[in-house]
Amino acid sequence: MLGGAGSVLPFAQAKALGAPSVVSPRWFEFTFARLRYDSGDWDYNPKVCANLLDAVVQYTDIPVNQQEVVITADSAELSAFPFLFMTGHKLVRFSDAERKGLVRFVENGGLLFSDDCNHDVNGLYAKTFEAEMSKAFGVNAMPKIARTHALYSSFFQFPDGPPRTSHELNGWGDNVVHDYLRGVERRGRLGVLYSNKDYGCEWDYDWKNKRFRRRDNTRFGVNVVVYAMT
Repeated sequence: MLGGAGSVLPFAQAKALGAPSVVSPRWFEFTFARLRYDSGDWDYNPKVCANLLDAVVQYTDIPVNQQEVVITADSAELSAFPFLFMTGHKLVRFSDAERKGLVRFVENGGLLFSDDCNHDVNGLYAKTFEAEMSKAFGVNAMPKIARTHALYSSFFQFPDGPPRTSHELNGWGDNVVHDYLRGVERRGRLGVLYSNKDYGCEWDYDWKNKRFRRRDNTRFGVNVVVYAMT
């Protein structure tokens, strides 16, 4: 396993197979933590972090850690991060230790945001991630999230639910615009937020190019961050 089991690495080190370096987040800062799992392409969409951090700085008063962190699900440090991003196209398979680590993370109030880059409910990522969540949290543990959920009003207002992505509108994936997200709740709070909408690819562009867009498509990401931090 890269960096050894239960490791925490800066993103550049993780990509370069460098030595593990534990990064302890400060409680008042938002840190973009990315989940590394051995079975799939966990490092897809490398520009998401910088783009989302730019949006958080632009719209909110939340201080940010400019360094993206890569962490494994079995890391003892995982619970120090309130937000965890996961993405990919391929197989999702966790070890028992990783599965238990994710359950512990959720039970401790963390939010795992899992985004399917296939944006296809019948794709490999979707089927295997959902199977893993059933093992971890029980069958039918990820129902659709109601449009009235606090997630859609935690900062910006999204009364129609999750915003559409260009990948859906272009007819990629399963040729369906998903008007819902799904999630696992514990004690009245989301612990897993699951998307088939491919927000990762939607936000995977240089943040400096945001000024050329008619509407900032990272605004929903701000809602996710604010929800995770409050």
